[in-house]
Amino acid sequence: MLEFLFQSTTLGAIVVLLVLHLFYSSFSSQEKKTEPPGPKPLPLLGNLLQVDLKRLDNSLFDLSKKYGPVFTIYLGLQKVVVLAGYRTVKQALVNHAEEFGDRAVTPIFYDFNKGHGILFSNGDSWKEMRRFALTTIKDFGMGKRISEGIIIEECRCLTEEFKQYEGKAFDNTQAICYAASNIMSAIMFGKRFEYKDPVFQAMVEKDHETIRLTGSAPILIYNLFPCLGHFLKTWRDLMKNVEENREDTKIIIADLKETLNPEMCRCFVDAFLTRKLNLEESEIKDSHYHDDNLVNSVTNLFAAGTDTTANTLQWCLVFMAKYPYIQDQVQEELTRVVGSRQVRVEDRKNLPYTDAVIHESQRLANIVPMAVPHKISRDVTFQGYFIKEGTTVFPLLTSVLYDESEWETPHTFNPSHFLDEEGKFVRRDAFMPFSAGRRVCLGLSLARMELFLFFTSLLQRFRFTPPPGVSEDELDLTPVVGFTLSPPAYELCAVSRQ
Repeated sequence: MLEFLFQSTTLGAIVVLLVLHLFYSSFSSQEKKTEPPGPKPLPLLGNLLQVDLKRLDNSLFDLSKKYGPVFTIYLGLQKVVVLAGYRTVKQALVNHAEEFGDRAVTPIFYDFNKGHGILFSNGDSWKEMRRFALTTIKDFGMGKRISEGIIIEECRCLTEEFKQYEGKAFDNTQAICYAASNIMSAIMFGKRFEYKDPVFQAMVEKDHETIRLTGSAPILIYNLFPCLGHFLKTWRDLMKNVEENREDTKIIIADLKETLNPEMCRCFVDAFLTRKLNLEESEIKDSHYHDDNLVNSVTNLFAAGTDTTANTLQWCLVFMAKYPYIQDQVQEELTRVVGSRQVRVEDRKNLPYTDAVIHESQRLANIVPMAVPHKISRDVTFQGYFIKEGTTVFPLLTSVLYDESEWETPHTFNPSHFLDEEGKFVRRDAFMPFSAGRRVCLGLSLARMELFLFFTSLLQRFRFTPPPGVSEDELDLTPVVGFTLSPPAYELCAVSRQ
């Protein structure tokens, strides 16, 4: 009897297990069918052998042509959903802004900020810091005449720097970085630095190097296998740069704190310190206004605001040297409409061709090809596919800016992309170099103003040509790959037009 009961119980257990197995297999199969497709991954390596880590965006763009606008790839053990094409990226970032709006904080991003600041944070802290930054930067003239005055003064300093070379070939990278950095410094710290200031030079150079190294293959590998960090020289160099710049920033903040007058706000740091002081006096607990958020917000904005603007302006000048007939048309329009006086922001509406050239430079340069990675904030079904909460998402901006269904000649420098038949400037929905949705670049208006004023001021005063012995056709546009895409390290001639 006992034996019979034992056998019956065992048989019943086996039946139950089989039913559960069949149910689970059926459920897993069904779930798998609804997940985005993608190439079959290898154990541990995932799809690493199927992509080029030096130009990951191009590899993913190629894969999208096979697997569609929403597909899955495994970078090692990390599952990533890639969004490709204008319509898909817009639908995700704008129409599903909440679900696709979190930041994927990779190991290196966490090393940078420990979850503080603006760029690499989530939740209530991110919301409050972004809201504060938007309001404060706007108060300090983003899109207003005070910013225009600061930028125009920096244009003068930059043109004087270029004049020193008397038309001889030189590398303009540093001077342009210093000019862009000074705009951010004026907003963050209420002052500008001389280009020859060694502390300023070191800060800018370390920021530039940090952004380059962040996109390097060793750091991509580190993000997949964080245990390798201390064994990688690139990681050690990167963290050394970050820590040194953090200390330099703390020193500047300390100096501003000593002379703080809550009744006379000079800059972003003053505004933050004043808000912090007011909250402390009100005895409000759990405030997001603490030193870690201040230091990391400042370093985030300073680095991002410098690199993107400087990078794009460098690309603009390389394109002008590469395509002299386009440069001719820009300078003809500037001479006809503005003459020799200083260009102002209000002139933009009367300079449609020049505006189109700047926009086309941004499009073709594609300096942030994969945006900054996003993360799914909650389970979502998108274009018929199930994407689980916490999944990393790459909005592939390369596929947006080079979308063949949106741009007539996506791989060619063509200002007509932004001009109608009458030569008037037209906006294009697929122009998305600043990303979109909740994580769109918060300095977008300031960046547009800087690019317009810097570019027009330089084109008014100089003609840009390749160095002696190099023809326009020989100018290679293959970018230098980092976290952003920089133009090749060419020396250009800035020949005075006056």
